[in-house]
Amino acid sequence: MTEIASKSQLRMSFLRVALVTVPAVLLLGILSGQLAGSGDGNRWFEALEKPAPMPPGWLFGLVWPILYVLLGLVLAMLIHARGAAGRPRVLALYGVGLALNLAWSPVFFAWHMVDVAMSIVAAMAVVTAALVPLAWRIRPLGGFLLLPYLGWLVFAAALNFEILRLNPDAGEVAPEPSGTDIVL
Repeated sequence: MTEIASKSQLRMSFLRVALVTVPAVLLLGILSGQLAGSGDGNRWFEALEKPAPMPPGWLFGLVWPILYVLLGLVLAMLIHARGAAGRPRVLALYGVGLALNLAWSPVFFAWHMVDVAMSIVAAMAVVTAALVPLAWRIRPLGGFLLLPYLGWLVFAAALNFEILRLNPDAGEVAPEPSGTDIVL
């Protein structure tokens, strides 16, 4: 077969990829947070002093799934861009960023390592900042869809920094154990 695929065929091919990547990234993100006991139900987190610009917990529950859907769409665009220059390196960088993302919740919420979590979220922001122009070259919409994620990461890094500053002994805060704490 030497035919060129029609726009309709290309669109359907992209949708098939997205039907795998979007739920996969969303599920991984949700599982990371759930297994780490992230959010308002975490007694350790509730015991910490929070910075003034800390949004209500429900906002995180709204924003993160949207960001994971966007990340899943970007991944589908990158996978679908067969033959694009630099694609394997961009996919590798995307993978590094996603791995950092999935590591943050357990490090922060389950293991209470706020300083290490600060390093992770800073690395996530740097990786994403590097990924935006690279993804943009392959699929401009993919680079564009990373911008809200990058903005949220910068905000999250600022919150993480302030929590670390306000709670220098955060790892020592030990409220009553709850069912959401992970013990290894």
